[in-house]
Amino acid sequence: MATKPSNIKSLETGTGKSWEYWLEFLESINAKELPHDEIARKVHAHGANEWWSQGVTVAYEQHIGRRIPGQTCDGDFQVTVSKTILGNMDEALEKWVKKVEGITEFDGVKITREPAISQTEKWRYWRCGLEDKSKISVNIQTKPGGVKSSLAINHDKIQEAGGVEKWRAFWKAFEVK
Repeated sequence: MATKPSNIKSLETGTGKSWEYWLEFLESINAKELPHDEIARKVHAHGANEWWSQGVTVAYEQHIGRRIPGQTCDGDFQVTVSKTILGNMDEALEKWVKKVEGITEFDGVKITREPAISQTEKWRYWRCGLEDKSKISVNIQTKPGGVKSSLAINHDKIQEAGGVEKWRAFWKAFEVK
Protein backbone atom coordinates (compact mmCIF):
# COMPACT_ATOMS: atom_id res chain seq x y z
CA MET A 1 0.00 0.00 0.00
CA ALA A 2 1.43 3.39 -0.93
CA THR A 3 1.28 6.43 1.29
CA LYS A 4 -0.94 9.28 0.11
CA PRO A 5 1.17 11.56 -2.14
CA SER A 6 0.08 14.67 -0.21
CA ASN A 7 1.69 13.23 2.92
CA ILE A 8 4.93 12.64 1.07
CA LYS A 9 5.22 16.27 -0.08
CA SER A 10 4.56 17.49 3.49
CA LEU A 11 7.18 15.11 4.91
CA GLU A 12 9.74 16.18 2.35
CA THR A 13 9.09 19.86 3.04
CA GLY A 14 9.03 19.38 6.82
CA THR A 15 12.18 17.27 7.04
CA GLY A 16 14.13 18.77 4.16
CA LYS A 17 14.79 15.24 2.85
CA SER A 18 13.20 13.24 0.05
CA TRP A 19 10.85 10.32 0.67
CA GLU A 20 13.36 8.10 -1.15
CA TYR A 21 16.00 9.20 1.37
CA TRP A 22 13.76 8.20 4.28
CA LEU A 23 12.85 4.88 2.67
CA GLU A 24 16.53 4.04 2.19
CA PHE A 25 17.31 4.99 5.79
CA LEU A 26 14.36 3.00 7.17
CA GLU A 27 15.31 -0.06 5.12
CA SER A 28 18.93 0.25 6.34
CA ILE A 29 17.78 -0.02 9.97
CA ASN A 30 15.34 -2.85 9.18
CA ALA A 31 12.44 -0.67 10.36
CA LYS A 32 9.90 -3.21 9.11
CA GLU A 33 10.83 -5.34 12.14
CA LEU A 34 10.76 -2.49 14.69
CA PRO A 35 7.85 -1.15 16.76
CA HIS A 36 6.52 2.34 16.08
CA ASP A 37 8.22 4.09 19.01
CA GLU A 38 11.64 2.67 18.15
CA ILE A 39 11.34 3.70 14.50
CA ALA A 40 10.35 7.23 15.55
CA ARG A 41 13.32 7.47 17.94
CA LYS A 42 15.73 6.40 15.20
CA VAL A 43 14.24 8.86 12.68
CA HIS A 44 14.55 11.61 15.30
CA ALA A 45 18.17 10.66 15.98
CA HIS A 46 18.74 10.79 12.22
CA GLY A 47 17.77 14.45 11.97
CA ALA A 48 13.99 14.89 11.98
CA ASN A 49 12.40 16.83 14.82
CA GLU A 50 9.91 15.02 17.08
CA TRP A 51 6.85 16.06 15.05
CA TRP A 52 8.28 14.97 11.71
CA SER A 53 9.77 11.81 13.25
CA GLN A 54 6.23 10.69 14.00
CA GLY A 55 5.09 11.72 10.51
CA VAL A 56 7.86 9.79 8.76
CA THR A 57 7.19 6.75 10.95
CA VAL A 58 3.44 6.77 10.28
CA ALA A 59 3.99 7.25 6.52
CA TYR A 60 6.43 4.34 6.52
CA GLU A 61 3.99 2.12 8.42
CA GLN A 62 1.36 3.00 5.81
CA HIS A 63 3.88 2.33 3.03
CA ILE A 64 4.61 -1.19 4.28
CA GLY A 65 0.93 -1.94 4.99
CA ARG A 66 1.19 -1.95 8.79
CA ARG A 67 -1.49 0.71 9.03
CA ILE A 68 -3.84 2.54 6.73
CA PRO A 69 -4.28 6.34 6.51
CA GLY A 70 -6.09 7.61 9.61
CA GLN A 71 -5.16 4.55 11.70
CA THR A 72 -3.22 4.99 14.94
CA CYS A 73 -0.59 2.59 16.22
CA ASP A 74 -3.27 1.24 18.60
CA GLY A 75 -5.36 0.07 15.62
CA ASP A 76 -8.19 2.57 15.95
CA PHE A 77 -8.67 5.60 13.71
CA GLN A 78 -8.64 9.38 14.01
CA VAL A 79 -9.50 12.40 11.94
CA THR A 80 -8.83 16.11 12.38
CA VAL A 81 -10.71 18.94 10.73
CA SER A 82 -9.41 22.50 11.12
CA LYS A 83 -11.37 25.68 10.78
CA THR A 84 -10.36 29.32 10.95
CA ILE A 85 -12.84 31.56 12.75
CA LEU A 86 -12.90 35.21 13.72
CA GLY A 87 -11.83 36.10 17.24
CA ASN A 88 -9.06 35.27 19.68
CA MET A 89 -8.99 31.85 21.33
CA ASP A 90 -11.32 32.86 24.17
CA GLU A 91 -13.85 34.28 21.73
CA ALA A 92 -13.52 31.19 19.53
CA LEU A 93 -14.08 28.91 22.53
CA GLU A 94 -17.15 30.95 23.46
CA LYS A 95 -18.50 30.52 19.91
CA TRP A 96 -17.88 26.75 20.07
CA VAL A 97 -19.56 26.40 23.46
CA LYS A 98 -22.57 28.41 22.24
CA LYS A 99 -22.80 26.20 19.11
CA VAL A 100 -22.75 22.91 21.07
CA GLU A 101 -24.80 24.10 24.06
CA GLY A 102 -27.69 21.68 24.57
CA ILE A 103 -26.41 19.18 22.00
CA THR A 104 -26.66 15.62 23.34
CA GLU A 105 -25.25 13.82 20.28
CA PHE A 106 -23.12 14.29 17.21
CA ASP A 107 -24.34 12.64 14.00
CA GLY A 108 -26.62 10.36 16.00
CA VAL A 109 -23.95 9.22 18.49
CA LYS A 110 -24.77 10.24 22.06
CA ILE A 111 -22.39 12.23 24.23
CA THR A 112 -21.62 10.04 27.26
CA ARG A 113 -18.79 11.95 28.93
CA GLU A 114 -19.79 15.42 30.02
CA PRO A 115 -17.94 18.10 28.04
CA ALA A 116 -14.93 19.56 29.85
CA ILE A 117 -13.11 22.81 29.20
CA SER A 118 -9.47 23.46 30.05
CA GLN A 119 -6.81 25.94 29.05
CA THR A 120 -3.14 26.75 28.93
CA GLU A 121 -1.51 30.07 28.18
CA LYS A 122 -1.52 29.33 24.45
CA TRP A 123 -4.47 26.94 23.99
CA ARG A 124 -8.12 26.42 24.86
CA TYR A 125 -9.63 22.92 24.89
CA TRP A 126 -13.12 21.42 24.85
CA ARG A 127 -13.46 17.63 25.19
CA CYS A 128 -16.15 14.99 25.42
CA GLY A 129 -16.66 11.26 24.95
CA LEU A 130 -19.23 9.52 22.79
CA GLU A 131 -21.32 6.38 23.19
CA ASP A 132 -19.27 4.54 20.55
CA LYS A 133 -16.15 5.01 22.77
CA SER A 134 -14.71 7.66 20.45
CA LYS A 135 -13.54 11.00 21.84
CA ILE A 136 -13.67 14.57 20.61
CA SER A 137 -11.09 17.20 21.48
CA VAL A 138 -11.46 20.73 20.15
CA ASN A 139 -8.13 22.57 20.32
CA ILE A 140 -8.16 26.34 19.81
CA GLN A 141 -5.23 28.70 19.34
CA THR A 142 -5.14 32.36 18.34
CA LYS A 143 -3.46 32.91 14.98
CA PRO A 144 -0.74 35.57 14.55
CA GLY A 145 -2.31 39.02 14.53
CA GLY A 146 -4.89 38.08 17.18
CA VAL A 147 -7.92 38.56 14.92
CA LYS A 148 -8.57 34.91 13.99
CA SER A 149 -8.19 31.55 15.66
CA SER A 150 -7.53 28.03 14.50
CA LEU A 151 -10.12 25.57 15.77
CA ALA A 152 -9.04 21.94 15.28
CA ILE A 153 -11.64 19.23 15.89
CA ASN A 154 -9.82 15.99 16.68
CA HIS A 155 -12.00 12.88 16.66
CA ASP A 156 -10.07 9.96 18.16
CA LYS A 157 -10.74 6.29 18.93
CA ILE A 158 -12.92 5.75 15.84
CA GLN A 159 -13.34 1.98 15.62
CA GLU A 160 -13.55 1.43 11.85
CA ALA A 161 -11.67 2.83 8.86
CA GLY A 162 -14.94 3.84 7.19
CA GLY A 163 -15.69 6.10 10.12
CA VAL A 164 -12.83 8.43 9.20
CA GLU A 165 -14.43 9.83 6.05
CA LYS A 166 -17.90 9.79 7.62
CA TRP A 167 -16.69 11.93 10.54
CA ARG A 168 -14.47 14.11 8.33
CA ALA A 169 -17.55 15.04 6.26
CA PHE A 170 -19.63 15.64 9.39
CA TRP A 171 -17.05 17.91 11.03
CA LYS A 172 -16.34 19.84 7.81
CA ALA A 173 -20.06 20.61 7.55
CA PHE A 174 -20.32 21.58 11.25
CA GLU A 175 -20.49 25.39 11.14
CA VAL A 176 -18.99 27.48 13.93
CA LYS A 177 -19.59 31.24 13.61
